[in-house]
Amino acid sequence: MVAGLLILRHPSPFPPYPREEVATNIDDDRLARYLAAGALCATPSEAHGILCGLMCGGDANPEATWLRQLRPESDAGDLPIEEGLEALSALARLTREELEASEFALTLFLPDDTRPLAERATALYDWVRGFLYAWGTLDHTGAEPSPETREILGDFTDVTRMDLDGLDDDEQNEEALTEVSEFIRVAAMTIYQERVVARAPSSES
Repeated sequence: MVAGLLILRHPSPFPPYPREEVATNIDDDRLARYLAAGALCATPSEAHGILCGLMCGGDANPEATWLRQLRPESDAGDLPIEEGLEALSALARLTREELEASEFALTLFLPDDTRPLAERATALYDWVRGFLYAWGTLDHTGAEPSPETREILGDFTDVTRMDLDGLDDDEQNEEALTEVSEFIRVAAMTIYQERVVARAPSSES
Protein backbone atom coordinates (compact mmCIF):
# COMPACT_ATOMS: atom_id res chain seq x y z
CA MET A 1 0.00 0.00 0.00
CA VAL A 2 1.30 3.43 -0.91
CA ALA A 3 -0.07 6.15 1.38
CA GLY A 4 -3.49 4.56 1.31
CA LEU A 5 -3.50 3.40 -2.31
CA LEU A 6 -3.43 -0.31 -3.02
CA ILE A 7 -1.07 -1.71 -5.62
CA LEU A 8 -3.10 -4.65 -6.86
CA ARG A 9 -1.53 -7.97 -7.70
CA HIS A 10 -2.82 -8.00 -11.28
CA PRO A 11 -1.18 -5.20 -13.28
CA SER A 12 -2.99 -4.54 -16.54
CA PRO A 13 -1.67 -6.62 -19.46
CA PHE A 14 -2.98 -4.00 -21.86
CA PRO A 15 -1.48 -0.62 -22.75
CA PRO A 16 -3.39 2.31 -21.23
CA TYR A 17 -6.34 3.32 -23.37
CA PRO A 18 -6.31 7.05 -24.19
CA ARG A 19 -8.66 8.66 -21.69
CA GLU A 20 -11.47 10.77 -23.06
CA GLU A 21 -14.16 12.65 -21.19
CA VAL A 22 -17.41 10.76 -20.76
CA ALA A 23 -19.88 13.41 -21.85
CA THR A 24 -23.51 13.92 -20.89
CA ASN A 25 -25.74 16.74 -22.03
CA ILE A 26 -25.97 18.19 -18.51
CA ASP A 27 -23.13 19.50 -16.39
CA ASP A 28 -21.60 17.40 -13.63
CA ASP A 29 -23.05 19.45 -10.76
CA ARG A 30 -26.61 19.12 -12.05
CA LEU A 31 -26.11 15.41 -12.66
CA ALA A 32 -24.80 14.98 -9.12
CA ARG A 33 -27.88 16.74 -7.72
CA TYR A 34 -30.16 14.57 -9.81
CA LEU A 35 -28.50 11.38 -8.59
CA ALA A 36 -28.46 12.58 -4.98
CA ALA A 37 -32.24 12.97 -5.16
CA GLY A 38 -32.68 9.30 -6.05
CA ALA A 39 -33.24 6.41 -3.67
CA LEU A 40 -29.58 5.32 -3.81
CA CYS A 41 -28.14 8.85 -3.37
CA ALA A 42 -25.32 7.77 -5.68
CA THR A 43 -22.43 9.94 -6.77
CA PRO A 44 -21.87 10.17 -10.54
CA SER A 45 -18.91 7.77 -10.37
CA GLU A 46 -20.83 5.36 -8.14
CA ALA A 47 -23.78 5.46 -10.55
CA HIS A 48 -21.52 4.58 -13.48
CA GLY A 49 -20.02 1.73 -11.44
CA ILE A 50 -23.53 0.41 -10.81
CA LEU A 51 -24.29 0.54 -14.53
CA CYS A 52 -21.10 -1.32 -15.40
CA GLY A 53 -21.75 -3.89 -12.69
CA LEU A 54 -25.21 -4.59 -14.11
CA MET A 55 -23.88 -4.80 -17.67
CA CYS A 56 -20.86 -6.93 -16.81
CA GLY A 57 -22.87 -9.16 -14.51
CA GLY A 58 -25.34 -10.03 -17.25
CA ASP A 59 -28.51 -8.28 -16.08
CA ALA A 60 -31.27 -8.99 -18.62
CA ASN A 61 -31.98 -5.29 -19.16
CA PRO A 62 -29.24 -3.35 -17.37
CA GLU A 63 -30.13 0.09 -18.70
CA ALA A 64 -33.76 -0.16 -17.53
CA THR A 65 -32.73 -1.62 -14.17
CA TRP A 66 -30.18 1.14 -13.70
CA LEU A 67 -32.53 3.99 -14.58
CA ARG A 68 -35.20 2.56 -12.29
CA GLN A 69 -32.74 2.36 -9.38
CA LEU A 70 -31.51 5.94 -9.86
CA ARG A 71 -34.76 7.71 -10.74
CA PRO A 72 -35.80 10.37 -8.19
CA GLU A 73 -39.40 10.59 -7.01
CA SER A 74 -39.61 14.20 -8.14
CA ASP A 75 -37.64 16.78 -10.13
CA ALA A 76 -34.18 17.37 -8.68
CA GLY A 77 -34.11 21.14 -8.27
CA ASP A 78 -33.46 22.68 -11.67
CA LEU A 79 -33.23 19.29 -13.41
CA PRO A 80 -36.54 17.68 -14.44
CA ILE A 81 -36.75 13.91 -14.11
CA GLU A 82 -37.10 13.33 -17.85
CA GLU A 83 -34.06 15.48 -18.68
CA GLY A 84 -31.98 13.53 -16.16
CA LEU A 85 -33.19 10.21 -17.53
CA GLU A 86 -32.32 11.31 -21.06
CA ALA A 87 -28.78 12.23 -20.02
CA LEU A 88 -28.30 8.96 -18.16
CA SER A 89 -29.70 6.98 -21.09
CA ALA A 90 -27.11 8.59 -23.35
CA LEU A 91 -24.36 7.64 -20.89
CA ALA A 92 -25.71 4.07 -20.78
CA ARG A 93 -25.65 3.81 -24.57
CA LEU A 94 -22.08 5.09 -24.70
CA THR A 95 -20.98 2.66 -21.99
CA ARG A 96 -22.62 -0.24 -23.83
CA GLU A 97 -20.80 0.73 -27.03
CA GLU A 98 -17.48 0.90 -25.19
CA LEU A 99 -17.95 -2.50 -23.56
CA GLU A 100 -18.89 -4.07 -26.88
CA ALA A 101 -15.89 -2.57 -28.68
CA SER A 102 -13.05 -4.95 -29.46
CA GLU A 103 -10.24 -2.66 -28.31
CA PHE A 104 -11.02 -2.58 -24.55
CA ALA A 105 -12.35 0.95 -24.81
CA LEU A 106 -14.27 1.40 -21.55
CA THR A 107 -13.86 4.82 -19.94
CA LEU A 108 -14.63 5.07 -16.22
CA PHE A 109 -16.79 8.04 -15.25
CA LEU A 110 -14.28 9.82 -13.02
CA PRO A 111 -13.13 13.41 -12.45
CA ASP A 112 -10.53 14.55 -14.95
CA ASP A 113 -6.84 14.64 -14.17
CA THR A 114 -6.89 18.34 -13.25
CA ARG A 115 -8.85 17.59 -10.07
CA PRO A 116 -7.07 16.92 -6.74
CA LEU A 117 -5.79 13.38 -6.32
CA ALA A 118 -7.91 12.77 -3.20
CA GLU A 119 -11.07 13.68 -5.13
CA ARG A 120 -10.16 11.31 -7.95
CA ALA A 121 -9.27 8.50 -5.54
CA THR A 122 -12.60 8.93 -3.74
CA ALA A 123 -14.44 8.80 -7.07
CA LEU A 124 -12.63 5.58 -7.99
CA TYR A 125 -13.61 4.14 -4.61
CA ASP A 126 -17.22 5.13 -5.34
CA TRP A 127 -17.09 3.55 -8.81
CA VAL A 128 -15.88 0.22 -7.42
CA ARG A 129 -18.39 0.31 -4.59
CA GLY A 130 -21.16 0.86 -7.16
CA PHE A 131 -19.93 -2.05 -9.28
CA LEU A 132 -19.93 -4.38 -6.27
CA TYR A 133 -23.37 -3.18 -5.20
CA ALA A 134 -24.78 -4.00 -8.63
CA TRP A 135 -23.05 -7.38 -8.68
CA GLY A 136 -24.64 -8.22 -5.36
CA THR A 137 -28.15 -7.49 -6.67
CA LEU A 138 -27.87 -10.04 -9.50
CA ASP A 139 -28.92 -13.67 -9.41
CA HIS A 140 -25.88 -15.75 -10.35
CA THR A 141 -27.60 -19.11 -9.87
CA GLY A 142 -26.41 -21.51 -12.53
CA ALA A 143 -23.76 -19.05 -13.69
CA GLU A 144 -21.17 -19.02 -10.96
CA PRO A 145 -18.22 -16.69 -11.63
CA SER A 146 -14.93 -18.19 -12.72
CA PRO A 147 -11.92 -18.25 -10.38
CA GLU A 148 -10.50 -15.26 -12.29
CA THR A 149 -13.67 -13.24 -11.80
CA ARG A 150 -13.83 -14.16 -8.12
CA GLU A 151 -10.25 -12.99 -7.71
CA ILE A 152 -11.03 -9.72 -9.50
CA LEU A 153 -14.04 -9.16 -7.25
CA GLY A 154 -11.80 -9.79 -4.26
CA ASP A 155 -9.41 -7.14 -5.54
CA PHE A 156 -12.32 -4.75 -6.04
CA THR A 157 -13.31 -5.34 -2.43
CA ASP A 158 -9.74 -4.49 -1.40
CA VAL A 159 -10.06 -1.18 -3.26
CA THR A 160 -13.06 -0.25 -1.11
CA ARG A 161 -10.77 -0.62 1.90
CA MET A 162 -8.36 2.06 0.68
CA ASP A 163 -7.38 4.55 3.37
CA LEU A 164 -8.09 7.89 1.72
CA ASP A 165 -7.49 10.06 4.78
CA GLY A 166 -4.54 12.38 4.44
CA LEU A 167 -3.72 11.21 0.92
CA ASP A 168 -0.75 13.21 -0.33
CA ASP A 169 -0.99 14.66 -3.83
CA ASP A 170 2.43 13.47 -4.93
CA GLU A 171 3.97 11.61 -7.86
CA GLN A 172 4.07 8.26 -6.09
CA ASN A 173 0.37 8.32 -5.25
CA GLU A 174 -0.44 9.66 -8.71
CA GLU A 175 1.27 6.66 -10.29
CA ALA A 176 -0.44 4.29 -7.86
CA LEU A 177 -3.87 5.75 -8.64
CA THR A 178 -3.22 5.45 -12.37
CA GLU A 179 -2.24 1.80 -11.94
CA VAL A 180 -5.29 0.96 -9.83
CA SER A 181 -7.63 2.80 -12.21
CA GLU A 182 -6.24 0.96 -15.21
CA PHE A 183 -6.53 -2.38 -13.46
CA ILE A 184 -10.18 -1.69 -12.61
CA ARG A 185 -10.98 -0.56 -16.14
CA VAL A 186 -9.51 -3.67 -17.76
CA ALA A 187 -10.82 -6.00 -15.04
CA ALA A 188 -14.40 -4.81 -15.59
CA MET A 189 -14.07 -5.47 -19.32
CA THR A 190 -12.57 -8.88 -18.61
CA ILE A 191 -15.64 -9.78 -16.56
CA TYR A 192 -17.88 -8.51 -19.36
CA GLN A 193 -16.08 -10.70 -21.87
CA GLU A 194 -16.55 -13.76 -19.64
CA ARG A 195 -20.09 -13.15 -18.41
CA VAL A 196 -21.70 -11.60 -21.48
CA VAL A 197 -19.70 -11.91 -24.69
CA ALA A 198 -18.64 -15.54 -24.22
CA ARG A 199 -22.22 -16.58 -23.43
CA ALA A 200 -23.90 -14.71 -26.25
CA PRO A 201 -25.41 -16.90 -29.00
CA SER A 202 -23.04 -17.24 -31.91
CA SER A 203 -24.10 -15.50 -35.12
CA GLU A 204 -22.98 -18.63 -36.96
CA SER A 205 -25.24 -20.95 -35.01
